[in-house]
Amino acid sequence: MFSSPNRLLATGFGAVYVLVGLLGFTVTAGVPFLATSNGTLLLGLFQVNILHNVAHLIIGALLLICGLSSVSAAKGMNSGIGAVYLLLGLVGLFLVGTDANILAINGADNVLHFGSAIVLLAVGLGADKPAARADSAGAAPTRA
Repeated sequence: MFSSPNRLLATGFGAVYVLVGLLGFTVTAGVPFLATSNGTLLLGLFQVNILHNVAHLIIGALLLICGLSSVSAAKGMNSGIGAVYLLLGLVGLFLVGTDANILAINGADNVLHFGSAIVLLAVGLGADKPAARADSAGAAPTRA
């Protein structure tokens, strides 16, 4: 089942993001849903609010479902979530410390988002390439 790097990564990252989303709720009691700066840190590093926790739960669930479904679903989700995290990392550089920061992103979050983007995109775009196949005339195998 997990001979595919994409399925393994999607399932592993999915489980971690669901766990992080759940753990986030342990430190956000009494914090407004869209708090932009609340001093609430998960694991002493990552600023979170309730929306941030919900986002982690959704992303984790999507990755888990696709990782448990098929190689193509995992590959697509890894690439898609990787692209979203890359964009979020870039936007996050400008959001920290502003009222527009509805996800309560801080510098540690940005580092994690860029790291997740690199890993998810590398595996999503680079692993599980289609197998080489011969054409009907028996010519040399070509890449699909």
